[in-house]
Amino acid sequence: MAHSADSRKSLQTLIDEAGGPVQLLRSSDLGPYVFPGIPPEFTNWRDEVRAWKDGVALLEQSYHMTELHLRGREVIPFLSQFAVNKFDPFPIRKAKQVVLAGHDGYLIADAILFREEEEFFRLVGAPFASDWLLFNAGGSSFDVVAEKNDNWSLRSSPRDVFRFQIQGPNALPLVTEVAGGTLPEVRFFSVGELTIAGRSVRALRHGMAGTAGFEIYGPWDDQQAVRDAFEEAGTKYDLRKVGALAYSTTAQESGWMPMPLPAIYQGAEMKPYREWLDSHFLESLGSLGGSLVSDHIEDYYVDPIEVGYGRLVDWNRDFVGRDALQEKAANQRRKKVTLVWSDDDVVAGIASTLFDAQGPGRYIALPTPMYATFESDAVMLDGKLVGVSQWSSYSANARHLISTALVDAEHAEPGTELTLLWGEPDSQRRTVDSHEMRKIQVAVAPCPYFDKVIKTGRQ
Repeated sequence: MAHSADSRKSLQTLIDEAGGPVQLLRSSDLGPYVFPGIPPEFTNWRDEVRAWKDGVALLEQSYHMTELHLRGREVIPFLSQFAVNKFDPFPIRKAKQVVLAGHDGYLIADAILFREEEEFFRLVGAPFASDWLLFNAGGSSFDVVAEKNDNWSLRSSPRDVFRFQIQGPNALPLVTEVAGGTLPEVRFFSVGELTIAGRSVRALRHGMAGTAGFEIYGPWDDQQAVRDAFEEAGTKYDLRKVGALAYSTTAQESGWMPMPLPAIYQGAEMKPYREWLDSHFLESLGSLGGSLVSDHIEDYYVDPIEVGYGRLVDWNRDFVGRDALQEKAANQRRKKVTLVWSDDDVVAGIASTLFDAQGPGRYIALPTPMYATFESDAVMLDGKLVGVSQWSSYSANARHLISTALVDAEHAEPGTELTLLWGEPDSQRRTVDSHEMRKIQVAVAPCPYFDKVIKTGRQ
């Protein structure tokens, strides 16, 4: 096990002491996730955001991504117990998005799994997927050994590999140049070998907002030479390094929900896991914020189908939560959409926080307004709850504040006008300023917003 419980309290103990999971998460003063290791801005966050749409951007991932290293002859059979998705075929130097569901069919987490060697896999993403698999590997009868490589939120020390993305319309010519003028043919979500500045690195082929892109990674000690090569060659392509502020908006480009609340906080089946997690895990420290108010933790969960992972599910085998997920798949009521916030309401809300001493709204920080680790804002129509808004940010590409939301299917048609409640009623968290609830008009748009709207010129 990577962590010892020793004198630390378990998540289950913290829930019991707080009087329930909602009370625990609603009282945490932890704010939104802060990306470690990089400054808020290298230049300015507006141009850094525009770079991955109009030019080329370097997005640093060396410091905030958690890695779980899985080794052994039976890694795939082990993972097949918990992941909903297909593993056959899964050749070496290929990557897959791994999606993990709980016993009740709700989403625990997703992450990217790299098959580096026949018996070596690297899981990369937020810590929730790694933590769940690390726990289960500890008592597994399969031939699998799991080792967690923590991100810099926990400890600032050399890691196994450095990692950054090169994204945007100029990504392909830039990578081609630094790799010596030619690139091996690498298919989507496959991994190729490159030599850059005399160092051997690997490159995952994928892209943002419909353009070619690469995720470059290699031995930790080689990072500076590789980075220097990109920055030197990138001058002619107007390369922008992306700071923490701009990075926090990247999820809106793809319509991906980066940090939905993991479905681990209730149920007898999950109790051993909650007893294993201690007070140093993000699952225990994280905060729940926003205007959606419920005593039932399940009301804050999402399921893999509604957030867009239905096509990945392998229904031909058993896995944790299969039957519950199949029932959810047959009874889907919500659809993932983008909400475009009213410019006038956003401006009025910001003005109220600055100049209205009597009834200020909740502060709208830019580019990412969220106050909590896990954000859930109520979406209303005629006074009735019809959805929940989660990840939100101001997009310098769209020039609107937008959010990714789940909305009842009958109200998910693009152009539908809804109301988002902005604020946190009776907040227990000192990180939230005193405020009054405000209504922000929002319009439903496709998700992902950028592929289907900006790319086709329909705004």
